[in-house]
Amino acid sequence: MVSTSSASSDRDACRLEELGDSSEVVGSDIRVSVVVPALNEAANLPHVLTRIPSCVDEVVLVDGRSTDDTVGVARTVRPDIRVVMQSGVGKGNALACGFAAATGDIIVMLDADCSTAPEEIPLFLDALMSGVDFAKGSRFLAGGGSSDLTWLRTTGNAFLCGAANVLFRTRYTDLCYGYNAFWRRCLPHMSVSCNGFEVEAHINLRVARSGLRVAEVPSREQARLYGVSNLRPLRDGVRVLRTIIRERLRRTTTPGELDGWRPVFQEFPVGRGDLADTLISKPADSGADLVPGCPR
Repeated sequence: MVSTSSASSDRDACRLEELGDSSEVVGSDIRVSVVVPALNEAANLPHVLTRIPSCVDEVVLVDGRSTDDTVGVARTVRPDIRVVMQSGVGKGNALACGFAAATGDIIVMLDADCSTAPEEIPLFLDALMSGVDFAKGSRFLAGGGSSDLTWLRTTGNAFLCGAANVLFRTRYTDLCYGYNAFWRRCLPHMSVSCNGFEVEAHINLRVARSGLRVAEVPSREQARLYGVSNLRPLRDGVRVLRTIIRERLRRTTTPGELDGWRPVFQEFPVGRGDLADTLISKPADSGADLVPGCPR
């Protein structure tokens, strides 16, 4: 089920102001993790990490072997941040490593380039606390928007979203946006096993096919603050189309396969967290499973 309620932008702004930094959005016994994949984002991270609201218990930065001071800056800005090294390449693998490392009951996906606003996190948490399994950001609902979408990306997203809605009988308004939050019980259904920017479509389609309860949340995408995006609209659009076709033809996942997505990852110890530090290897089934009370 996809909620597409048409709240006005003023109402959303008021709601955001109310919830913006409140730890009361979720119960005290519910932990919230934020996963931030990053590659050479040293200039952007101070503008992201300092804005994460207090209702977040854990921030996991997934570094893609940055050649700048991404990890050092993250440690300086937020000393309690957990830093893991992704095991492969691409945003999909980075998110999978972050999901495997996260210990929260709720996991939020946040970009490191300032395009997704941390102040919106409480809106996603509010949706999850209302009873849905997966809160999916949308730039095309009333109250949402983007200052970064080109005509080509807007047209491509509309075509791909329309195709997905026909093939999967969904009512998504945005297929390729990466601002999402979900209960960790969704992870086996998502089974993130792709590498590139098609990961958002991969997740959204698997969530829909699994019959999980989905609510769309209006979100405003901002332009990248510093640096150049690795997104290539034509190349990545083709990858999303292939993902749609592949997921439509894929047989239903059986319970025995549900944990096969978990990658091995390596975590920096507390400290500077640069490449000179010793990495702590984590097996594929580690992480939240070692913490009592965290449901799978």
